[in-house]
Amino acid sequence: MKKSFIAFIAGLIFISTAFAQQRILADKIIAVIGDKVVLKSDIDNTIADMARQGQTVPDNAGCLTLEQAIGIKALVLQAERDSLPVSDEEVDADIDNQIRYFISAYGSKEELEKISGKTIYQLKEDFKDGFRERKMAAAERNKIVEEVRITPNEVAQYFSRIPVDSLPYFETEVQIGQIIVYPSPSRDADEYCVDLLNDCKEQLESGKKDFRTLAAIYSDDPGSKDNGGEYEINRNEKQWDPTFLAKAFSLKEGQISSPFKTKFGYHILQLVSRTGDDAVVRHILKIPPITATEMALATNKLDSVRTELIAGRIQFGEAVAKYSDDEASKFTGGRKQAQDGTTFLTIDQLDKETVLVMRDLSVGEYSKPVSYADERGKKGIRIVYLMSQTQPHRENLKDDYNKIAQMALEEKKGIVLDNWFTNNVSSNYIFLDDDYKGCKELRKWTDGPGNTATTK
Repeated sequence: MKKSFIAFIAGLIFISTAFAQQRILADKIIAVIGDKVVLKSDIDNTIADMARQGQTVPDNAGCLTLEQAIGIKALVLQAERDSLPVSDEEVDADIDNQIRYFISAYGSKEELEKISGKTIYQLKEDFKDGFRERKMAAAERNKIVEEVRITPNEVAQYFSRIPVDSLPYFETEVQIGQIIVYPSPSRDADEYCVDLLNDCKEQLESGKKDFRTLAAIYSDDPGSKDNGGEYEINRNEKQWDPTFLAKAFSLKEGQISSPFKTKFGYHILQLVSRTGDDAVVRHILKIPPITATEMALATNKLDSVRTELIAGRIQFGEAVAKYSDDEASKFTGGRKQAQDGTTFLTIDQLDKETVLVMRDLSVGEYSKPVSYADERGKKGIRIVYLMSQTQPHRENLKDDYNKIAQMALEEKKGIVLDNWFTNNVSSNYIFLDDDYKGCKELRKWTDGPGNTATTK
């Protein structure tokens, strides 16, 4: 089946020119739509980056990439006419996510800066225009297809067109819900953490111990204790606790904070260096120990919630919103998610403890309250709810209707968007360079009704 332009819009990250290891110097305007231009270096560097990252580069990569770029520009032009709002905060958030991805892919901030030849701050500045256009294009795309709906008959027709030998085979998938309660520590436990951190602060400031040593001995943060408690942070990154960020950017370089509390526990924090909104910090985290008494109180609380659920006096989503301390699952109605956002999980995507709990459950049943520890080792109690479970099977309408309906809907949206491009091509001035006028992928920009595209 034809892959619609909508799929390209969703996946396009037209930013490779900002960090290509070997810049392609040839630069000329190869396309213009309205007052928006596309440079040859944009296309060539994007393709070079695909190859450098090990992606398959098709023979018509130049034509496809230019089609994507022109489509983005057309949507941006219409978004400007429609005055669709895109805030600086939205753009900055997308850039921060992309920078984090690159740092993860290349191993460190230093390696990314070495490969790109630019600082993180310079990269972010380079990305702004491209990311704003991408955001505006997405907003216009959503406006164009927002009224598109799909009927069961259209879903069935879509599925009937898929060759039988192309239907995927699915392993057992489950939807798991959970309600988690983290017991509150005692006042003595809080005081223990504060006293220990005050002692660490005194040792650090007197020079008796260094941060790396104390972090390795005392920190309860598995993500940083083996790295001297060190993190690279940005003031605008949303994953950091707001109190942690505020404290970090209130310190002078080299200064160590007094103990302070976040949702994770108690910290002391040192500002190592700062450049604008970027900073390097070290911290030691102490999570107050939870006693058997506090665990028992949490167990009793969830046992009562489970009784209410079984009796039907409260719905699961309502119970999650009312009782769960797990902030992430509150946005999914308590459902566990994979990294790609799906809530349909294979067994190998579940942690061992969850697998053990669900083995005793049938679909629709709730586990008894069981002990739980998150990825940071924070102790809690949870109820596990087996919401659905499929057996290994070839894709079919009965078991996979929602997935198939979503694919059918995306195809229909793609057709609507392609029609929008065809019908609106003639409303913009279009120029294409001679080197690309043979691209069949670009014919809708040159052969559409009333189109007056020029070539050089």
